[in-house]
Amino acid sequence: MKKINNRTFLIVHSSIYAIFAITLLFLPQVMWPVYGLQLNDKYAIFLSQHNSIFLGGIAILGFLFRDVEEGSKTAHKLFTGLMLTNILGVIITLYAALTEIFVGFGWSDPAFFLLMAVMSYIKLNNNK
Repeated sequence: MKKINNRTFLIVHSSIYAIFAITLLFLPQVMWPVYGLQLNDKYAIFLSQHNSIFLGGIAILGFLFRDVEEGSKTAHKLFTGLMLTNILGVIITLYAALTEIFVGFGWSDPAFFLLMAVMSYIKLNNNK
């Protein structure tokens, strides 16, 4: 299997996060019902939009560091951070799925974060 370079990985990773950030910012009433959640008031909508700050921030940082040198100390720290962030995503969204906060398409969030955590782990190991 061909090893994906840091630039390509970070562009793909950042693009995925950017899409979710933009969707949760501008279309929370469309996105959350797919996961079985209801947005009943302006506060719930704001919390969704607030969440997009962090998703967008991860996207921006990945994009800004897309040219990080293979095997560098910076690359190691970046991929460690991305891996741990995605593991945190697995834990939180798995809790939501297991307690039936997330239903419907909600199973996809823990799977997504797990995939991203594994991919970040692989990139971390490739940058040693």
